[in-house]
Amino acid sequence: MEDTLPLTGERTIPGIAHENYWFRRHEAVYLALLDDCRHALVLEAGVGEGYGAAMLAEVADRVVGLELETEAASHAVRRYGLAVARADLQALPLPDASVDVVVNLQVVEHLWDQPGFLRECARVLRPGGRLHCSTPNRLTFSPGNGPDDRPLNPFHTRELAAADLHALVTDAGLEVTTMRGLHHGAALRDRDARHGGSLVDAQVALALSGEPWPAALSADVAAVAVEEFDLRTEDVDASLDLVVSAVRPGPERERASPTARRR
Repeated sequence: MEDTLPLTGERTIPGIAHENYWFRRHEAVYLALLDDCRHALVLEAGVGEGYGAAMLAEVADRVVGLELETEAASHAVRRYGLAVARADLQALPLPDASVDVVVNLQVVEHLWDQPGFLRECARVLRPGGRLHCSTPNRLTFSPGNGPDDRPLNPFHTRELAAADLHALVTDAGLEVTTMRGLHHGAALRDRDARHGGSLVDAQVALALSGEPWPAALSADVAAVAVEEFDLRTEDVDASLDLVVSAVRPGPERERASPTARRR
């Protein structure tokens, strides 16, 4: 029997047809980060199910994963062979200036101390090291919600707009290099049009009602491909998810090989 985490709504799970849209939406961001993680020592803060860290491990020299939930951490180790430690992300158990890249995707909105978490990310980065952080765009994920409103999603503590995320990252002592937004490409806009203008709204409405999915919706969700998402710097406030990339100021150190690091 395949090793699969239960689908609770807190994190996306690969290989589930009804969950495929959300999985591909997250996968698109991981793919966009692969080049920057190539031959790097990468920390993924919040590995979740583990599929993203496994993607990064294909190109990185080494990936270290942290995860608070015991079941998820154990699953990531079993299924993907990852090096994952159980840890509170608001107090990272790593030395100062110890990693090249910190990746935390769809994590910060779950944390109570968001400024403290980002300061910790800055602390463990080497000079010249990079942070990549993604989060749902409050302006489109929870329209009408203000920055201090309690999110409707019970797993979120505080949702962010681009300006909020930019301020958190810079206040942590990092320099923002790019702020991008994830959008539906042409194929996904066609799927939206077939389902009342929003594939997401159609899924959420049925999840709330408990009614069975129509065959057409099930087929469209299951068929979504990662290439149908578009990550760009334009129209960030209208995006679905935000992706900020930042650097720790200072000259970048030469990356050592994994063998050299063990000496």
